[in-house]
Amino acid sequence: MLQTTIAGSLPKPAWLAAPRMLWAPWRLEGEALVEAKRDATLLMLKEQEDAGVDILTDGEQARQHFVHGFLEQIDGVDFSRRVTIGIRSNRYNAEVPTVSGPLRRKRSIHGFEAALAREHTKRRLKFTLPGPMTIVDTIADAHYRDKVALAMAFAALLNEEARQLAAIGIDVIQFDEPAFNVYLKEVSEWGITALHRAAEGLPCKTAVHICYGYGIKANIDWKASLGTEWRQYEQIFPALAASRIDQVSIECAGARVPLELLRLLAGKDVLLGVIDVAGERVESPKEVAATIEQASRFVPIERIYPCTNCGMAPMDRALAIEKLRALVSGAALARGRFESNRS
Repeated sequence: MLQTTIAGSLPKPAWLAAPRMLWAPWRLEGEALVEAKRDATLLMLKEQEDAGVDILTDGEQARQHFVHGFLEQIDGVDFSRRVTIGIRSNRYNAEVPTVSGPLRRKRSIHGFEAALAREHTKRRLKFTLPGPMTIVDTIADAHYRDKVALAMAFAALLNEEARQLAAIGIDVIQFDEPAFNVYLKEVSEWGITALHRAAEGLPCKTAVHICYGYGIKANIDWKASLGTEWRQYEQIFPALAASRIDQVSIECAGARVPLELLRLLAGKDVLLGVIDVAGERVESPKEVAATIEQASRFVPIERIYPCTNCGMAPMDRALAIEKLRALVSGAALARGRFESNRS
């Protein structure tokens, strides 16, 4: 009950990449970079284990960005044709590669870090991949010229990769879809269909992560414009509840999301965001437990997995580790209360 996990990414060590930024440039090259990625992956596994996290991730240490790390090994994606586009409905600009031809996976993309993580921990492992809609929103297209066709092409490649990750022994495969919280109408029109294609035939648990973004200024400013209640989830949760995805990862801590919306996810496991990634204050165990207890009014306690709101890639590393400890301590406090009430 109340098994803890994280959304996905953790800050990279300063010897691997520039700290506290997205798309942080690597500080090494060639074989030295490969070795450093390996060392950082093992280090972040150990940090999670030491904090007491139950379901671990690789911390996304071997990829520069959660979307572009996947795209780097796809034929038809041209990184020499970078352009600046507005992403997440023009919330902020990003320099992105261009789809210039038919898409094909060159080789296993994340098998290296997945196998490494599986070899070095006996705990359950979750692995994150970008969702089709979010990929489409984070790339320029000069070939397909049709968002749905492009999304379905990427979904097929994601499925190939996900099947290999499951064969390695990954327990949960999560597709990250922050774009779901922006293009609400499109989620029902084609987003869920593309997600199903990406998860097709997987023997492991499947999850989708939908949040309000990393703790960067553009996202913080956007949140401030959303008013006293954030009800985006209200429009997409029914479609997710009817989907074939097992788990839904959401943002709650420090957010203005009405928790009663969780009722709309009946039948799904909820990876409950109880740790805010946009602030520098560390939550107390009592605060984490309180969020869990409030959510349990709308979701069966057996279906709640305390989690972080989003990835921690741009966060101060020491702060991130403190927040992991708060996550675990708060979940333990809530677990003790629920078990005491049952006895």
